[in-house]
Amino acid sequence: MRFILTLTALAAVLASLPALAAERIFNFSDFALDRSPTNFTSLVAGRGRPGDWRIIMDQVPPALTPLTARAPAVSARAVLAQQAREPLAGHIPLLISDDATFNDFKFTTRLKITGGVLAQSAGLVFRFQNASNFFVVQAGVLRGTFRCSKVVNGEMKPPIGPEVPLTKGEWHELSVQCEGPRITCSLDGGEQIKLVDNSAAGLGGKIGFCTQADTTAYFADAKVTFTPLESLAKKMVRDTLQEFSRLVGVKIFAVRPPGTGPVVIAGMNDAEPGAAAGETAANVIKTGHSYYGKTRETVTVMLPLRDHNGDIVAAVSIEMKKNIGQTEDNALARAQPIIRRMQAQVQSLEDLLE
Repeated sequence: MRFILTLTALAAVLASLPALAAERIFNFSDFALDRSPTNFTSLVAGRGRPGDWRIIMDQVPPALTPLTARAPAVSARAVLAQQAREPLAGHIPLLISDDATFNDFKFTTRLKITGGVLAQSAGLVFRFQNASNFFVVQAGVLRGTFRCSKVVNGEMKPPIGPEVPLTKGEWHELSVQCEGPRITCSLDGGEQIKLVDNSAAGLGGKIGFCTQADTTAYFADAKVTFTPLESLAKKMVRDTLQEFSRLVGVKIFAVRPPGTGPVVIAGMNDAEPGAAAGETAANVIKTGHSYYGKTRETVTVMLPLRDHNGDIVAAVSIEMKKNIGQTEDNALARAQPIIRRMQAQVQSLEDLLE
């Protein structure tokens, strides 16, 4: 028996699927040796000066188990190092990635603590807002600890986590995973800390690396796997296709500042955003007039989308299967509930684009 998936059914299936995970790898070999990596910002939480973050070469074991016994046990690779030794309590050097913010994600690195007298502790920063508000998970060698804590308005809350055996000068794998309010921290593959922080539900933030007091440490094989953030426009397209089964396609057009003409900001195809919209969408946004077009099997209506003040901020193209006796008035009537549903969610153009 042949299985035929119509375009409408395919759209419904795709709309019901969760966003695919993406991955970003921090390849430290891309940066100049003995320099601080670009696209990062060096900061300090608490007392003292920012750390001395730079790229150096070190012997690192392979991330995967070698296939043969003759494979090299370690190899010289570029790693991230924090080398400043400022022996101050309450001193946390931070290196924050400038690239993006993340909501739901898993951030992993390999960590080697190399020195320190007052402290020998280092780890990961996540849900970073600024140097006074962020989360941190650290592995400590001196006391054999693995701790997660939250810094709020410059005050570090009591840390949570177990005592675990750790060895100075050896590589350990450290990770943190966030799903809404749920936070899971793992060390060397074992989940050691699980907590729920409802104040962090839906909280996006940046990620990075940290040490404590006079700790020196190296980081390698860092990567983040994450669910890409979804714009309101994209969410509205997905929800609309899921709710209205007879739709063939939906697109939203708007002018992205400082652009001069409208472009696609959301559609069924992820490759569409950014494509020029054409005169029809420009006229709908400018005049507020609707557009109607048809083919042998479908009809297309384009209508203005207004914000909470009633100002036109976008145009929405809705392509539908024809009904028997289809007319322009009937097509416009079919499209009105969709537009009303969308407009109830739009406060401004900025909200639509974010």
